[in-house]
Amino acid sequence: MIPISSVAIGTEEEELVLQVLRSGRLAQGPMVEKLESEFRAWSDAEHVIAVSNGTVSLVAALEALQLPRGTEVVTSPFTFVATVNAILEAGLVVRFGDIDPADFALTPESVEAAVTERTSAVMPVHLYGQAADMTRLMPLAEARGLAVVEDAAQAHGAKIDGRRVGSFGVGSFSLYATKNLMSGEGGLVTTNDAAVADRLRLIRNQGMRARYQYELAGHNFRMTELQAAVALPQLSRLEAGTKRRVENARRLTEGLAGIPGLVLPAVAEGREHVWHQYTVRITEESGTTREKVADRLTESGVGSGFYYPRPVYDYDCYRDHPGVIVEDHPVTERVSREVISLPVHPALSDGDVDTVVRAVRGALDVD
Repeated sequence: MIPISSVAIGTEEEELVLQVLRSGRLAQGPMVEKLESEFRAWSDAEHVIAVSNGTVSLVAALEALQLPRGTEVVTSPFTFVATVNAILEAGLVVRFGDIDPADFALTPESVEAAVTERTSAVMPVHLYGQAADMTRLMPLAEARGLAVVEDAAQAHGAKIDGRRVGSFGVGSFSLYATKNLMSGEGGLVTTNDAAVADRLRLIRNQGMRARYQYELAGHNFRMTELQAAVALPQLSRLEAGTKRRVENARRLTEGLAGIPGLVLPAVAEGREHVWHQYTVRITEESGTTREKVADRLTESGVGSGFYYPRPVYDYDCYRDHPGVIVEDHPVTERVSREVISLPVHPALSDGDVDTVVRAVRGALDVD
């Protein structure tokens, strides 16, 4: 089976993990500081704060912005549930915009329509490895006095007009095991605001500036030295891995072009896609469903995934939640029934990519 994702651990990670174990320093320390320093040098952000996981990075970002409790955050309904859970955990209310079917991201028009006098922030999601339309979202947010938190969990290194995601507002990155940059679990928060960065460091460490010097009500959001030891070699290989993802995506697009009912992902003008996922849409014109395509891919030895099968609000626990405002978002509702992601990760050989292409064409009865 060609898997939808692949976790690669090398000797560098093993050696650094052993170094940490032998040091006796397992909690946040010099290895975490090194990861923060190297990610800061790689990114366009002035400050990087490491935390224990990607959801925590969103919670910490929202809390560090000191948004009034009970105010609304406009975000995408086409996302992993962590986006919504983080807003709720921070004591805020979730309101949704709708997405563009071309980039799967929150549209500025839908944000503008969703903003009320109770809105305090907007949280675009850079989905599948492509940036949301920050060139239009940022002026909109600034004009209305809204904070911006970028959910960049899937978009390490993605760019818009040459600028990396996570450097527009407060950025949040996941280091979950299947992400382009990973540490098993872990997260990174980025910001260009020194005051926000200072609060983030306090928030992750129980509100302490020094031992038993409490300045705010914080959390234990600290990253371990072991997580940082896994992430550091991954960061050094990230650019090479991204280049391979880009090449794999190019080959997939070339091999799957022109098939009726198969909508291929496109790179928006001015943006650089890092291809966390290669996500296509199976429309009615194909004469089949994405579920049937997935079954036939499995029979051919090719993994796939539905990211995401329903709008995030389309679950009882959110439809009935007082902190979630549920409205109809027709583009998201249609797209969530059509999407299926194909393997694009850097562990794929050219032969693997060719196999994926043949399997998809076969699943759609295309010679």
